[in-house]
Amino acid sequence: MNDPAFIHLSDRGIIRIAGPDAHEFLQGLVSGDVAKVAPNHGIWSAFLSAQGKYLFDFFVVEINDAILLDCEGGRYKELFKKLSMYKLKADVEISDETDNLSVFAVFGNDAAGALGISDGAGAAAPFAAGIGFIDPRLEQMGGRIIAEKKLAEDALADANIKKTDIGSYDHLRISLGLPDGSRDMTVDRALLLENGFEELGGVSFEKGCYIGQEVTARTKYRGLVKKRLFPVSIDGPAPEPGTIITSGEREVGEMKSSEAHIGLALIRVENI
Repeated sequence: MNDPAFIHLSDRGIIRIAGPDAHEFLQGLVSGDVAKVAPNHGIWSAFLSAQGKYLFDFFVVEINDAILLDCEGGRYKELFKKLSMYKLKADVEISDETDNLSVFAVFGNDAAGALGISDGAGAAAPFAAGIGFIDPRLEQMGGRIIAEKKLAEDALADANIKKTDIGSYDHLRISLGLPDGSRDMTVDRALLLENGFEELGGVSFEKGCYIGQEVTARTKYRGLVKKRLFPVSIDGPAPEPGTIITSGEREVGEMKSSEAHIGLALIRVENI
């Protein structure tokens, strides 16, 4: 990999959850262990349907006594409505910070050092009056920043971190087998364990109940994972997402996102 570089992830939404019950409120809804979220540590997590199917995924960090969700930009309003629906009597305030805060990704050799953050997936520290954190899924993916756009860009320039293109970011993400929200996981159909959430720390089997927990646990303990998301190499033009993958006349999987000559595909384990 090259020297650290950054990309502004303009397709992200930011939801803020504040109040005395913020951690407890989120803990009962999402797959990850929110008890681990602190100013120096973030997690990756998901919101499921009652049937245990994927609805949303997001990064969860804490700053100024509030929780921030770094989520898919095209769908964050849906997530905001879903969270608001479950608020009930919880002492929390849920707000949309998308217009105030931006998300940046920093990746390459020693991205953690360039951000001044200790090594380790999920490690977090203040950056540009916001927060920087190492990708909780895999530290090889580098770091992320949530801050005001101008402040973050100035801080990145001061750190001599150069801007790059989204293709470089996607190439690294895909090579590491990391899904990108609904681009790679079909809403209300995908299962977390098919998409690496256990290996990538996005689901906890030790915490208490959450929406979809029963199905997720049963899938794990009964060995019901029949398909997995895999990085694949591509000879020729990349197939469109959703293209069926066959072996002979047998349907064995489905193409997901791609970049140049690599991609992600959901493939039946028995056919690997």
